[in-house]
Amino acid sequence: MNQFTIEPNQFLNISIKAFYHSDYFGGGDRWRIGGTIENVICTLKNDITPFPETVLQIAVQNLSKILSNDLPEIQRLTRLNNLTVCVVPRAKVNYNPNQLLFKSTIHNVVNQLGIFNNGIDFITRHKDTRTTHRDRVGFGGNGDLPYPGITKDTCNISTVVRNSNILLIDDLYTKTVNVDEDAIQALLDAGANSVTFYAIGKNVYR
Repeated sequence: MNQFTIEPNQFLNISIKAFYHSDYFGGGDRWRIGGTIENVICTLKNDITPFPETVLQIAVQNLSKILSNDLPEIQRLTRLNNLTVCVVPRAKVNYNPNQLLFKSTIHNVVNQLGIFNNGIDFITRHKDTRTTHRDRVGFGGNGDLPYPGITKDTCNISTVVRNSNILLIDDLYTKTVNVDEDAIQALLDAGANSVTFYAIGKNVYR
């Protein structure tokens, strides 16, 4: 696991301590290689060609191993024993269950670990946004691309985040997209005491 800092910009007012499991190399064929970070993330998005159940479950098992190792380490490094785990929601309101396996796997691991508060449903999408990773090839769908405040405009945020220390999780961090920065700021504006960020992959190309 690696550590970095998310710097302030027009989406985010303060620096945020952040972690990621592994570098993510987009644009090639690594997503076809089972067990790679690129494969786990792309498989669990399950957007273009639906994967068979056996392939999805292998990706779920790989993600579970990553989370089971990394999340306790984040707790140790931050010295926060009351972290509430939240997840950055996907871009659209409606997905089928096999497109929400990233979120459900986090839910299951958090419950199994028993050392975090489960806030998996504390941020829920009520309005579609454009799917940033597919918008580059013309398949972003309906809604807006990221702008400052898009999370608050398109999501419901539970009042339970107030005064909580949040561990916000996303599958992939890309510096220039700013979805994660905006979600962090939305949690802080909703009264979160602190936000720590964690991604499975960190894009090295952008």
